[in-house]
Amino acid sequence: MSLSSGTAASLVTLAEGVEGGNHESLNPILTGGGALFALLLLLWITTRFNRDR
Repeated sequence: MSLSSGTAASLVTLAEGVEGGNHESLNPILTGGGALFALLLLLWITTRFNRDR
């Protein structure tokens, strides 16, 4: 499945129309670090409950 050039151009125009796009209070490093910490915490909890008896 491929996009026609007209559809692709309109999607690019739509994407460029968003001014800024990033919220000033969102720090990507902090957001990514928080997500990584949460996933590692869930992994640690899962492995504690999943020990062989």
